[in-house]
Amino acid sequence: MDMHKAKTLLARLAAAAIALSVAIPFGVAFADDALGDVDTPNASSAASNAAASDSSVDTTGVTISKNGDAAESENSSFAIGDFSRAQKGTNRDIDGEYHGYSYLVGHDAGTCAQLVAGDDYVVAYVPEKIAKDLDIDLTSPAGQASLKAMFVALDAGQAAGSRALSSFDTWYFTSDKVFEEGAVRFEFDQEVSGKTYVFVIGVDGSDLTDSENENYFKPSFADFGCPAQKGDVVIEEQATGFAAIGEFLSNLDWSPLWVSLRTTGIAIVFIFVLGLVAAYFCLNISPRAKNICDVIFTIPMVLPPTVCGFLLLYLCGRNTAFGQFWIDVGFPLIFSPAACVIAAVVVAFPLMYRNALGAFESLDANMLDAARTLGWSNAKIFVRLMLPLSWSSIAAGAVLSFARALGEFGATLFLAGNYLGVTRTIPIAIYFEWMNGNDSVAWFWTAVIIAFSFVVILFINLWSSRTTKYRKREGN
Repeated sequence: MDMHKAKTLLARLAAAAIALSVAIPFGVAFADDALGDVDTPNASSAASNAAASDSSVDTTGVTISKNGDAAESENSSFAIGDFSRAQKGTNRDIDGEYHGYSYLVGHDAGTCAQLVAGDDYVVAYVPEKIAKDLDIDLTSPAGQASLKAMFVALDAGQAAGSRALSSFDTWYFTSDKVFEEGAVRFEFDQEVSGKTYVFVIGVDGSDLTDSENENYFKPSFADFGCPAQKGDVVIEEQATGFAAIGEFLSNLDWSPLWVSLRTTGIAIVFIFVLGLVAAYFCLNISPRAKNICDVIFTIPMVLPPTVCGFLLLYLCGRNTAFGQFWIDVGFPLIFSPAACVIAAVVVAFPLMYRNALGAFESLDANMLDAARTLGWSNAKIFVRLMLPLSWSSIAAGAVLSFARALGEFGATLFLAGNYLGVTRTIPIAIYFEWMNGNDSVAWFWTAVIIAFSFVVILFINLWSSRTTKYRKREGN
């Protein structure tokens, strides 16, 4: 394969990777896991109209808005808007008093349907006035099916890899603010200081999330959505084909790419120079000293990135005179672009060092001695002999170091944090976009990293093949 064909193939593969990544369904909204205070539970124990049902949920005919926060169904006269999912609640005391495990609803009381998922069942609450106005019969299979279909379809887009609503076998439906299932009490639409909450507490008022409680129970997550007439909920259709790709790319935040390229571009300069200097230094010291230095220079390659990040955070922070000095001069090393560069240099440096050292050690020592007898200085020998003869291995080490620095995650997150446009590199963006439910963005950046990795491997293979052919011709 010549270089022209390789470049053509590379361009086609990169385009295919990007197209594949953006073809993943859009409309994933950020999970709403806001936490807040809770109110004193409603002490009333009105009768429940709960009904259990199996796990079969038919979402055929359900249309989801492109933002993933609204849905309508062909089989229903109402729609769901302002959908959000709370992955976690809070179990804190409020004003010195315990009120149970709670979720902040984020809507006014009486305007929102609220679903709480436990270990093996879901309790779905629809305010009585909404159920009456929209003619939602929570006791009929048809009314339950419509509600379930839309909530399951919406929840699937915001599950972010965690358990989805569709996986639950049993559902209970109620319009009462207090619903009890065994030793568990669910209290919906509870207001405090102008905010609305859902509480989960023991019937006896105990903390069900205490592992020593014989009735231990901890909710998995909660879903919220506002039922309304179909015409009152705007369902923005998702773009398809090239229009979807164009819309995705135009709305994408490209800052992780620029941060990664800037970080890696600066880091590779330091990596290249330091790797060559360290390799040359190890050639001219005693074997015992060389073994010690080799361990020091190589150990970042075998340590977990989080360990490297932790050590760098300690070294560059206020705990040491080194870190405090930079803070005092107004150039803090942690949680800054400089931190990204430092983390990339530390984790990628061993690759450059090892490749350069191996190349230097493979040179003919007699040739270097002959150059010295001709009066060549060590600097001239290094520049005129060692570098040209070792260039193939040095270039491969530089490219591998570039790829390693580009893909660094653990040490960068520890030392630099996750600041959009400042320290959020592509690997960090992949993690946090996935955690926030933006699967399409995470897949796109994954495709970009794969494309870069493909380029690196292809370059090294082509370079090695060219060098091997050159050496064979020279040998003949």
